[in-house]
Amino acid sequence: MKRLIALFLSLMMVLLAFTACAQPSDTSSDVSDASSAVSNVSDVSDESKADEKAIVRIAGMKGPTSIGMVEIMENDEKGTTKNDYEFTIAGTADEITPLLKKGELDIAAVPANLASVLYNNTKGEIQILGVNTLGVLYLVAKGVEIDSVDDLEGKTILATGKGTTPEYTLKHILKEKGIDTEKDVTLDFKAEATEVVAALSQVDSGIAMLPQPYVTVAQGKVEGLEIVMDLNKEWKMINSDNGIVTGVFVVRKQFATENPEAVKNFIEEYKVSSAYVNENVEEAAKLVEKFGIFAANVATKAIPYCNIACIVGEDMKIPVNTYLGVLYVNNEKSVGGKLPEDDFFYIAK
Repeated sequence: MKRLIALFLSLMMVLLAFTACAQPSDTSSDVSDASSAVSNVSDVSDESKADEKAIVRIAGMKGPTSIGMVEIMENDEKGTTKNDYEFTIAGTADEITPLLKKGELDIAAVPANLASVLYNNTKGEIQILGVNTLGVLYLVAKGVEIDSVDDLEGKTILATGKGTTPEYTLKHILKEKGIDTEKDVTLDFKAEATEVVAALSQVDSGIAMLPQPYVTVAQGKVEGLEIVMDLNKEWKMINSDNGIVTGVFVVRKQFATENPEAVKNFIEEYKVSSAYVNENVEEAAKLVEKFGIFAANVATKAIPYCNIACIVGEDMKIPVNTYLGVLYVNNEKSVGGKLPEDDFFYIAK
């Protein structure tokens, strides 16, 4: 009997040993399965992040510097752009500047000299991304024949933009053509383009400098008013084929550093959009009105004269530096007190 009890106890000990050995094996299997599940979730998460579009907050003004973006704006609404854009169309550059400084915008279309001012004021934290608009200044006239710059001698020219880039641009062209702006010509500056148009409508003959699309607006209101000179062409003849740099894109340095792919995507999409605008004027004009930039009937006539461009990379350096150099000579404050260094230019890789 004792021998049977001993045998039974021995069998129980063996069974317990086998059970103890089997348990860790089952736990190991469970851990492996859990680890695999976590790995799969991680893979899905990474895949989701890769598909996520970068959010780019971008602003422009109601005028030529924003016109080249309209196809991007349309495609963004359709959800077909590479980035997820948040657009702001402002009335003036003064509305855009504080938003850039506070980091509430990533990219903005602004006048070229303002880009230099922002670069200097932020100690290089705002960089230039590319040129989006070349010269938009024109001389218009009625009742007087103007075939060259020489014909302006002794004349009065109505204009807007005293103490700003339009004045410096016109004076540079006149000076280089041998016309003394203090003695040989009278520059009559008005506060707004509407005042220039009103003054022209009250005289039998007159000359004025106006930017597009206000040239088109003026031609619709003043009978016999014609474009007699493209100041961008005159500038090119003086400055080795470098056009007037009217508008540029700027980018916050921090944003560009942290989101190089998003910046690259924007540049690529702007190239396509600006080409679309230049090649499909009527369709683009409808989008210009849709996004509150300008009336379609005005945009249709103005776009061919707006010199919408896309100059990026190393190609932008010479025209930008040439233009800012002319402004600096006329008024150092117009570019922020000093000309920007080479790191002013953001070159997408």
